[in-house]
Amino acid sequence: MAEFPPVKPARRTERIEYAVRDIVLTAEEAARRGRELLFLNIGDPIQYDFYTPRPLVEAACKAMFENLTGYSASAGVDEALEAIRREARRRGIEPVDIFITTGASEAIDFALTALVNSGDNVLVPFPGYPLYTAILAKLEAEARPYYLREEEGWQPDPEEIASRVNERTRGIVLINPNNPTGAVFSREVLAAIAEVARRHRLVIFSDEIYDKLVFDEDEHVSIAALAPDVPVVTFNGLSKCYLAPGFRIGWGIVSGPAEALRDYVEAIHKLARARLSTSHPKQYAIPVALEGDQAHLPPVVEKLRRRRDLTYKMLNEIPGISCVKPRGAFYAFPRIEVPGVSDREFVRELILETGVVVVHGSGFGQLPGTAHFRVVFLPPEEVLARAFERLADFAGRFFKRYGL
Repeated sequence: MAEFPPVKPARRTERIEYAVRDIVLTAEEAARRGRELLFLNIGDPIQYDFYTPRPLVEAACKAMFENLTGYSASAGVDEALEAIRREARRRGIEPVDIFITTGASEAIDFALTALVNSGDNVLVPFPGYPLYTAILAKLEAEARPYYLREEEGWQPDPEEIASRVNERTRGIVLINPNNPTGAVFSREVLAAIAEVARRHRLVIFSDEIYDKLVFDEDEHVSIAALAPDVPVVTFNGLSKCYLAPGFRIGWGIVSGPAEALRDYVEAIHKLARARLSTSHPKQYAIPVALEGDQAHLPPVVEKLRRRRDLTYKMLNEIPGISCVKPRGAFYAFPRIEVPGVSDREFVRELILETGVVVVHGSGFGQLPGTAHFRVVFLPPEEVLARAFERLADFAGRFFKRYGL
């Protein structure tokens, strides 16, 4: 029998990279070498000392016991859709349409797929969550970067965004609060970005999955509330603020000029119908999350604030490393100040030698000529302190090669 030839994957997969998960292969190699692994790489609160609020679990279980386990309507169940609508209005957003998905990731996929053709481009933040570049690669579209300004607390520059628009640009991605930097964008910057979208007739994709995890005196503002005349798709879900990433429940809220959005909304719903529905019983956790007791949030935010402060302090004490103070979410994006260092090489050797698992900054995009890595400050303080002590010891040895 003739040998079966290699099965060639589609070319569209060649540019797909997801650094957050890909780094696990290096961690597995470190484990085989006997290293104790300290995971500072995955933004999953449940892997640490956080717990899904019991009312959400009870709501999903109750729905299962009531036999609400068949397919739901493709866009979602009415109770959940109306709870999202009320929450949107509380935040100053008037929805044209709402669709519930398997995590916010599926909502992002639907919204981009329904808009972008091969050869089009979408403006994406660098650094930013790599899902956007992965989806655009799958669509054979260009992820056209705009660079967050590290010296300005990782705020976007509306003028730079405007300069990146060309005849094939279809939209602008915002991640606010930002993953991986922890930045919270100011009202003034958001208003200026909305004006860019208004002027160039672009759709804004606003990822707000960390909207309730904001520290200090910072205010989270939804760009859709500032620009009711601009097409905006706002993404959110239960994964982060409601500590239920494994529920895989997210949603998209479409707002803006209803008549102009009619065909686009229908295209999104075609995609939703093609995959039947998201998990039926877990949708009943949405009203409980959005309109029930929010008592879990203050202690979660306080716990994260303490861990943020420890992370910020200890990283900035390491010679050759600096870090902008995160204002929200649970990530920091420290910079390697030593010229010539490859962030990939730094992170790989850090993991293999110390077991401290972080993610190379180039996996999120970064200004050319700079090097960073992402840290998740979800672990308890004692774990973070041990990790940063190991990091400091390793950095001292590693940077000696470069003359520090």
